[in-house]
Formats: sequence, structure tokens, C-alpha cells
Amino acid sequence: MVITEGDQIRYVGEPIHVESPEEEITSSGYIWPGLIDLHVHGAGGADVMDGTPQALQRISHTLASYGVTGFLATTVTMDKPHLEKALANVSDTSSSLTGARTLGVHLEGPWICPAKRGAQNPEYIQDPQPTDADWAMEASRGKLRLVTMAPERSGAAALIENLHRQGVVVSAGHTSASFEQLMSAVEAGVSHITHVFNGMTGLHHREPGVAGAAMADDRVTVEVIGDGLHVHPAVIRLLCRTKPEDGLILISDGMRAVGQPDGVYDLGGLAVTAQQGKATLEDGSLAGSLLTLDQAVRNTADYADIPLWKAVRMASLAPAKRLGLADELGSLQAGKRADLSLTDERGHILRVFSGGREIASARE
Repeated sequence: MVITEGDQIRYVGEPIHVESPEEEITSSGYIWPGLIDLHVHGAGGADVMDGTPQALQRISHTLASYGVTGFLATTVTMDKPHLEKALANVSDTSSSLTGARTLGVHLEGPWICPAKRGAQNPEYIQDPQPTDADWAMEASRGKLRLVTMAPERSGAAALIENLHRQGVVVSAGHTSASFEQLMSAVEAGVSHITHVFNGMTGLHHREPGVAGAAMADDRVTVEVIGDGLHVHPAVIRLLCRTKPEDGLILISDGMRAVGQPDGVYDLGGLAVTAQQGKATLEDGSLAGSLLTLDQAVRNTADYADIPLWKAVRMASLAPAKRLGLADELGSLQAGKRADLSLTDERGHILRVFSGGREIASARE
């Protein structure tokens, strides 16, 4: 049982009788803390790069229906005018969203490695410049929270240090860095790994690469796309055993086709085919995902043979800690914001609340 008062949780525990107007929330299944997605580009037919209030509202509503109450609006590699439009829209629209809240911006690119670009448009990849940190903070109006970049690129070290100094989480991703280069980048301020094993140097017994560093170094948190396609279920099981508590974070990396019919969709100017649960470019390579965060939770519990609550924590408290928001979000505790979901016994979403206000119910 959870009792809320205003936008906060007042009580969590066994059912009690309270003669007051506070909201009493109970479930015959489970009550989850609101899920937090650090890496999502779009959903419901809309994309962050559309740069319109209507697009962000649609993303917000769609994510809420899957138990997400907070997310980082994630960009793709694009020219600066388009990025500036998208970032300004996040700032202007955030306060009016009626579904999941934006907790800030995740800038994925444009300072990435062309050889590891994945579904990022190579036309807009750039070398980082010393002033880029200030540009990104100004363009996002202070809402920049996470940057994915290739730490081996020329000029990257100065940018990493500047972003880190301004409190931004710097993540290695879409990178050809060696193990040694990644370790140097960690010393400079990199503390996170974007969609581990995808878009990076892989694990080899003589060259651990970025993937090996992600598993071996507890200083870095790691995000993983838990759909069983981007990373084999056995590797997800290995990650769950390797990373410390709250060191592994579930993400969706969802794109605009999430919750939509199969078809061809745009992702940063590239055509992506969504079919039978998989999003691919013309050459067959994976391009974002059609995963929802609640499904990632259920998948991970199954793949790793762990209790469902542990997988929920990877999509709630772990990302809240990564953003420095654990005092407010990520778990069901008195005094925290009343962001939560009711689920059935299998972990399927029934009702979703943000700040004590119901924002979504079970999807048809």
C-alpha cells in the first residue's frame, strides 16, 4: 500500500486505515516506482528531433503508458541548427507535458566515431571543439544532463573535462577507443557507457576494448538495451553478475516506431524499417529499438534469472542515482515524489502516476 499526499509519497507498507483525504494506492500485483529512461529518441510516431511541442507531448504520453514517469529527451547526430531547435523545444515544452516528464537532455553525438556510427547519420559527425560544452549548455538552456561521444576523437579530452566540470554525465559511445584510451577518458571525466556492446570496440581476451572496460571498471555505470536483440540474453546475465548494484541501467533506445504499426520510419534522416519487433537500416543493421522500458524489465529478470524487483531497480533507482536525483525519485519511500505504477503479477502496467496524478492506464 502507498499513501500519497499532494505530489509526494506519505506512507509505504502494509495496508492501514487513514481517515484523511490522501490518495490510497493498492494493487493485487505490484507497485513499482516510476521508471526512468536515460536513452529514448521517440515513441508513438514522434521523435525528439521533430522539435515541436506536439511531438514531445506524444512521446511523453506514449512512454507513460509503459510505466515511464521520467526520461532524457535524446537527440541524434545532426547539424547544430537542427539540434538547437530540438533542445530549445525540450526546454520550452517540458513544463506543459502531461505524461512522462523530461528530466533533461541526452545529446547523442555529433562527436562520435564514423566507423562505429550505427544508425547515426555520417553527414553530420564532427570533431569536438573547446567551445562545444558551452554551446550545448546554452542551446539546452541548462537542461543538458548526458552526452554520448567518442573519447578518442581529436579535441575530445578538453570537451570531456569541460562537460564534467559543469556537472554533465559524459558517456563513451559510438567509439573505436581502445581499453587504454577509455581508461584515460575515465580519468578525464567519462563515467558512463552508452548501450554497452553496441557501437564500440568489443571484448577480446587480449584487447578488452570499451566493452571490457565497461565490465571491469566499477567507476563507470553501464546502460544496456534489454531486448535480447542488441545484446544476447547470456551477456545480459553476465552484466548483471559483473556490475555492482546500481551500476547497470536498463534503457529502451526507443525510436518513433515504438507503439506503432510495422512500416518505414525516419531516424535522423535515415530510413528505418520496423518489422516484427526489430528496427533496421537498409543494410540490415540495427537502428535504435522498438523496446519499451517495462518490457526491458521483464526481459532482464528472465534473462538473468533475478527477482523482478532487481530488474525494476535497474530502470528506476539506478538511473535516478546516475542523474543525482535519488533523493527525489527512483524508489517508493516517504518524502519522495509520488511517481509509481501499478502492475499485474507478471509486471504488465495497469495504472501510472506522476506526482500523485494518474497519467496513464493499461493499454488496449
